[in-house]
Amino acid sequence: MLRECRGVPGGDPGAASATLEPPREPGPGTVRARRFLLGLYLVGFLDLLGVSMVIPLLSLHAKSLGTSPTVAGIIGSSYGILQLFSSTLVGCWSDVVGRRCSLLLCLLLSALGYLLLGASTSVFLFALARVPVGVFKHTLSISRALLSDLVVEKERPVVLGRFNTASSAGFILGPVLGGYLAELEGGFRLAALLCCSVFLLNAGLIWLFPWSGTEVHRTENGLGRPRHQAQSGSRDHEPQGAAASSMAAKSSPLECWAEVRSALLDRRSLVSCELGDILLVRLLMGVAVMLYHSNFVLALEERFGVRPRTSGYLISGSSALGALAGLTLGPILRLYGHNLHTALLHSNVLTCALLLLYTSAGTMALVVLASTLLSFSTAIGRTCVTDLQLTVGGPQASGTIIGMGQSVTAVGRIIAPLLSGVAQEISPCGPPGLGAALALVAVFIMTFNKPRSKGAESGRLKGK
Repeated sequence: MLRECRGVPGGDPGAASATLEPPREPGPGTVRARRFLLGLYLVGFLDLLGVSMVIPLLSLHAKSLGTSPTVAGIIGSSYGILQLFSSTLVGCWSDVVGRRCSLLLCLLLSALGYLLLGASTSVFLFALARVPVGVFKHTLSISRALLSDLVVEKERPVVLGRFNTASSAGFILGPVLGGYLAELEGGFRLAALLCCSVFLLNAGLIWLFPWSGTEVHRTENGLGRPRHQAQSGSRDHEPQGAAASSMAAKSSPLECWAEVRSALLDRRSLVSCELGDILLVRLLMGVAVMLYHSNFVLALEERFGVRPRTSGYLISGSSALGALAGLTLGPILRLYGHNLHTALLHSNVLTCALLLLYTSAGTMALVVLASTLLSFSTAIGRTCVTDLQLTVGGPQASGTIIGMGQSVTAVGRIIAPLLSGVAQEISPCGPPGLGAALALVAVFIMTFNKPRSKGAESGRLKGK
């Protein structure tokens, strides 16, 4: 049962006095807060639904423009490079100006990028359209940071898992709709314009969210408010996004940029040895999974003579299971006593073992088993590593920390294709075999380096 706000020791007197009150039935503010979370799940679903309609068609559109495979590859890589440099900056910017302002701007500029993409009739316009998307397509990262602002630490991985499930469902349905549109005349333009419309719809949803009416206090039910607001005792009924946005509205762009720059300099200490180890584990596991996916269809065809259509069915089924894995995080973490480090370690061990099983599999039955379980273990691992980053770095700089993780993932997207090409020269089993070796290194790092929470230190940085 959801409850009203409880006081926090060391907080303001009003919050302390709330501890003397008995639990009450859910009030209007609690109901609005729950709707707020459900609205964010819908935003995540629509985001990847729109993007996944366009991504599979990019190579076909580039070919129709007369682009060579090399140029198309360079344009595709530019997205990862832009994400590498913009992820941390945009995440820190969302910490400073607020989630609402940053989400709205990122959604609108991403919509502009997909509008340009649909209207592109030359290679130059095609490349230009990828710039706003590469720089500002961080809506999911900011949404995860907002979720971390709204929930207590114990409930955070469960909420993030549900968010990942909703967004993954969009990524499963999007290619189907995009493939149908591709068969129509001007199909790519229709898909890009529909994606643009989806981002505009998301911007409208974010604008209509009950930012000022949602009670986001830190409570046992998981609906909470940022600690720096709890300590100040002000804006008791505003989440961080609304409060920071109202302050940002009173500042000039130069002042906002100065605050972002100052915050980035202050938060360099977040990249401590412990957080650095977690980011390294994220990189190694990310590259390992990317290597597994890099030649999946080709490897099955060469090893077992499997047709691409059959491989596609296997990929779709595994993706669906991976999407559902987020719903099991609650029971799994209760089984582990909410020990994220141990849960992530065991997830990585399972991923490493399954990569080895897939690499050495002599029958398709073993391949199906390994692929099915891999989708489950990697989905659990992605959520756990994100939550562990927030636990070690502290939730008060959640935008910056999640942005760092996205930058690390962008590095993996740049490295993985190169490693895959080299490993595939040796054997079709080379990329997943190399991925298993990298996963084993990540397991060793986690085994010998157990992190300690940095929440208090991060809170001091946020206060600056």
